[in-house]
Amino acid sequence: MSRTVEVDYLVVGAGAMGMAFTDALIDHADVRVALVDRRHGVSGHWLEAYPFVRLHQASAFYGVASTLLGGGQLQQRGPEEGLQERANQPEICAYYARILERMVESGNVEFFSNSDYVGDGTVVSRISGERLEMPGARIVDARYLAPSIPAEKPTPFGVADGARVLPVNDLARLEETPSQYVVVGSGKTATDACIWLLAHGVDPDAICWVRPRDPWMLNRALIQPDPAIFLGMAADTMQVAEKSTSPEDLFLGLEDAGIMLRIDRSVMPTMAKAPTLATWELEKLRTVENVVRRGHIQQVDRGSLTFVDGSVAVAEDALVVHCAADGLKYPPLLPVWRPEAITLQPIRAGFPCFGAAVTGYVEATRDTDAQKNRLCPPSPFPDSMATWALMNLLGTQAAMSFSSEPDIKAWSDGVALNPARIPPGHPGSPALDDARERLARHTKPALARLAELAGSI
Repeated sequence: MSRTVEVDYLVVGAGAMGMAFTDALIDHADVRVALVDRRHGVSGHWLEAYPFVRLHQASAFYGVASTLLGGGQLQQRGPEEGLQERANQPEICAYYARILERMVESGNVEFFSNSDYVGDGTVVSRISGERLEMPGARIVDARYLAPSIPAEKPTPFGVADGARVLPVNDLARLEETPSQYVVVGSGKTATDACIWLLAHGVDPDAICWVRPRDPWMLNRALIQPDPAIFLGMAADTMQVAEKSTSPEDLFLGLEDAGIMLRIDRSVMPTMAKAPTLATWELEKLRTVENVVRRGHIQQVDRGSLTFVDGSVAVAEDALVVHCAADGLKYPPLLPVWRPEAITLQPIRAGFPCFGAAVTGYVEATRDTDAQKNRLCPPSPFPDSMATWALMNLLGTQAAMSFSSEPDIKAWSDGVALNPARIPPGHPGSPALDDARERLARHTKPALARLAELAGSI
């Protein structure tokens, strides 16, 4: 059973980047789009994420350009009082469902859930087996950087009979309390798991944290939608980068400036994916003192963890919480616009939703792929200190490129997803004036130094 669907674009992947691209495209071009996803709805990995997950960044920086996620409000209570709100999983999924409804009602978008793109403009339903042929549609690959999550990946280590191992998703559904929790992973998911356990009264001494690498994290208080705060952080970053002699020196300087955080100040982190972290979370994480730094687990047995260089004893009834999945992907950078596909990738340093929205706007308003690629060269996600330097080098250069176009600059200044925007009518301040002046003075020499630091990759 097959039928033909007449569309201009076939967007493969209805997660954050696919939705942001489609939203900006249809708002600036009269086109028809087929939006396809293997899952039952839009929202991407959020549909399967662990129940206590929240955005690590401000809600305003996430979602689509046309519609603010949340109310743009400051938190009024709790340890993050005064910082921008951060949406939780149900709020994010409900938001994307509303965006999809608006898209479909516009008549410009048709959504095909539970379906796979099999190539050559063909989509196959996982439910009915129907084949949908979309001849001539331009392919948009929104899956190139799709994250992996523990709930959908097998454990990356062996598990012996009798050992208790579960993905972080199941942590909130426990029916039997272990005497020890073993949290496996170094990134945001693992830090969330530790914070959640501590918030539920687990003694820090009852947690063993297997951290294959120590992470650098950004101070959440500085990644805020206030131009004076965000641009002040950017200016501080450029000033530190300009004088740095190595990637390690760069990050130590950023730590001194209050921008970067590390859990253990006696250990030099090697991982720099750099999610945001609040200082209250940092204080709680530091109470977990049983940290195992022996690389990746090879095997979990009842009462022990095996590594390449030996084993570590744990409680006989220890519960191993699997948080080890590739939340960020590192495939080769590709030109965003190629004959075979538009491949969505970050365009500035971080903030993939904004990058996808910029890509959608440029696709709608520019004529040639060469022109589009000149305006929007891709930047990578970071993993190490050197690749973080590379991300900021390429991302800053890209932002300077697309911001040089008056219409893109005007549009992006009106888009909350843009962390570096100064909204129209925004009142000036001495702090903002100082940040802008320092950015203008230090960016060029800082980029030259970042290029040197990234050369160590």
